[in-house]
Amino acid sequence: MQAANHSTPKDSPAAPRRIQVHSPAHGGLVGEAPIADADAVKAAVAAARRAQEPWGALPVRERCAALLRFRDALVERAEELVDVLNQEAGKPRVEALLHEVTVLIDLTTWYAQRAPEILAPREVSLHLLKHRRAVIHHRPRGVIGIISPWNFPLVIPFGDAVAALVTGSAVVVKPSEVTPLIALKAKEIWDGAGLPAGLLQVVCGHGETGAALIDAGVQKIVFTGGVASGKRVAAACGERLIPCVMELGGKAPLIACADAELERTAHAIVYGGFANSGQVCISVERVYAHQAIYERLLDRVVELTQELRQGDATRAEVDVGAIIFEKQCEIAEKHVEDALARGAELRIGGKRAPGPGRFFQPTILAHCDHSMTVMTQEIFGPIVPFMKVADEEEALRLANDSHLGLNAYVFTADRERGERIAARVEAGTVLVNDVFTNYPSEIPFGGVKQSGFGRVHGEDALRDLAETRTITVDRLPSPSRDPMWYPYSEKGYRWFSKGLRALYGRGGLLQRLVDLV
Repeated sequence: MQAANHSTPKDSPAAPRRIQVHSPAHGGLVGEAPIADADAVKAAVAAARRAQEPWGALPVRERCAALLRFRDALVERAEELVDVLNQEAGKPRVEALLHEVTVLIDLTTWYAQRAPEILAPREVSLHLLKHRRAVIHHRPRGVIGIISPWNFPLVIPFGDAVAALVTGSAVVVKPSEVTPLIALKAKEIWDGAGLPAGLLQVVCGHGETGAALIDAGVQKIVFTGGVASGKRVAAACGERLIPCVMELGGKAPLIACADAELERTAHAIVYGGFANSGQVCISVERVYAHQAIYERLLDRVVELTQELRQGDATRAEVDVGAIIFEKQCEIAEKHVEDALARGAELRIGGKRAPGPGRFFQPTILAHCDHSMTVMTQEIFGPIVPFMKVADEEEALRLANDSHLGLNAYVFTADRERGERIAARVEAGTVLVNDVFTNYPSEIPFGGVKQSGFGRVHGEDALRDLAETRTITVDRLPSPSRDPMWYPYSEKGYRWFSKGLRALYGRGGLLQRLVDLV
């Protein structure tokens, strides 16, 4: 059964279409969401814009105080959020709490605490025009559109939403049609906290709803999703000259050096490969293990994988939950079939788990190479392929042999070696001796190559969500006419020519200042 579809009751042809959400764990109906057509999207953007004007006029500290009320409401109603994520996305309750609810609460806290400093006007010292004073201001853009995926349907859209809100903009969130219920729950919590209802809007629907949002007059789009969809969104934004952030797919390599601590590396691979059933853009999707430890590491990973408990995540003892989106089961099957046909060895898993619901067994493939799609294409499922390498140089070459570059991992007992290797990996973030810990508030998150552009989180990303405006004023009384203004003359040209040499020529003033530094 599909994770999401829509239908109109036969006895009410005029009724609005609705998305029906079915549990990926047992297939039962868990809720419905209204589909917003183009007119509804335009109305949501218009309402957000009306609410934004007084919100954007508030001092940053007052906006932050309001967002802390939202944070408090999230804490108070955390169990409700966990319940929806558990039912709608099939996530284990621990993962729903730690990976989504807790991270969103922390992001909200960090933005509320740091935004007054980050967004404060900044004076820039002008190295030449000392008679002028320049100040950079960060102003609200207006309405930010957020188009989000189904794998982390709470923390991704609402982490970005909180960042946009703290800058003084309003937000319209378009959640995935596969997991819209958690977005509606977050909106309910926002409204229940006494915050401006129109400021945060949620419009549910399929691709047409996202297209309508781009076309509705928003000032920026933050998109998280697949590469193909991201290209279409970026093109649509380009046609309208709307700035955008693209956080797209990943194919994270893990390089296991000869001196890697075996036990930690094995546990990291299992957790990094199978958390959220592998439906993470930064999952460990390919392992390059040095030949000196390849067999031992592979055997230990298989042992740990055998211990995992998979099933309906409403039970607390479940480690690996369901596959959220039916298509990912089909993709996983094709990757396994292709790998086995090309000579890979199936060490564990490799097929759908029996019983009701949508589950794919945690899978380990050995003796893989780059002729196999499992090593070159994004999996987004619980499959970890292993490849043996002769040395670090081969591992680096293979790790960089990808059109994607979001995350990567290096495991070694030598931290300096780990940093040297990490610096040569073509990825937005590289973690040494760890997995998944690069999504905190302070660190910019995003990719290179076809993993997208722009960043979320961190100081620079927060400033980029605002508009940068520069104001310069005179420090001293200004003359009635600037020497550089009209009329031009031969005498003026000679003076400017002499000034050029005096400042920038060999032995000139600016050169001497550089030498002193």
